Amino acid sequence: MPVIKSDGLTKAFGSKTVVDSLSFEVASGVVTGFLGPNGAGKSTTMRLIMGLDLPNSGGALLNGKRINEIASPMREVGVLLDAGYVHPTRTARNHLWALAASNSIPKSRVEEVLSMVGLTEVAGKRVGNFSLGMKQRLGIAATLLGDPSIVILDEPANGLDPEGVHWIRNFLSYLADQGRTVFVSSHLLSEMALMASALVIIGNGRLIAETSVEELTSNSAGASVFVRSPNLTELTAALVSSGARVSDGEAGDREGIVVTGLEATEVGRLAFEKNIELHELSPRTSTLEEAFLELTAGFQEYQTEHQGEVAS
Repeated sequence: MPVIKSDGLTKAFGSKTVVDSLSFEVASGVVTGFLGPNGAGKSTTMRLIMGLDLPNSGGALLNGKRINEIASPMREVGVLLDAGYVHPTRTARNHLWALAASNSIPKSRVEEVLSMVGLTEVAGKRVGNFSLGMKQRLGIAATLLGDPSIVILDEPANGLDPEGVHWIRNFLSYLADQGRTVFVSSHLLSEMALMASALVIIGNGRLIAETSVEELTSNSAGASVFVRSPNLTELTAALVSSGARVSDGEAGDREGIVVTGLEATEVGRLAFEKNIELHELSPRTSTLEEAFLELTAGFQEYQTEHQGEVAS
């Protein structure tokens, strides 16, 4: 059974439908990335899951229950949607103490989560003096107070320096390895490629894909096969006859070509059938960013007339 299940979620603000019949599932034990162009409806979807906005239709289940049916939500679900919500005059420790007391969580847990996110030395300082990255760490500490099995984070790497981004990547993987369900949105696609294994991708409030990073990048139009052979002319003719597209390889490599439209196994089989010697046969996938932009090309909220051109 999926741990998080969205079933036909729909939300409109006035005449604008922000989330449109959205259904997807999130499993435990992996980091699931939640992606979409700006304005796709990611934050609204997370608010709907947590009961902070009411859907026009549809619903969402967490461990088989709606959020308002969970007796002790903080013990089942840890969520961070806005790292700046903390009162600026409170210290980090006092903020967590208040949350713990209101949820019957022992004070000792506060010290544990402060240590987990690296804020022990500044726990007595006022949050108003924290950098955005430190507020993000404090927000993540708050999500873990109840030792929840589900962790939902909206842009947790926002404001973090490179060391902090590296930390959050490893930390979320650590949580998933513990068997927790980790559902995280981010616009940092290079980090999501390293952080997540499963993906939910939406555009204009609708589901575009439920997939894995590996599947998405491997099946992208940018995926290719690099081939080196001393018989390039004959090989190229055979590949083109089979429907593949062939382009020159790396600069200076007269024995290399890049093949798209056929998988590496198909290229190898064709070379074998034609008795063509190969020196290299290397599948090359697209980056997550390339595959994401290709998949969401028709769902961008703002598009320039000439993509890629720079005004002079």
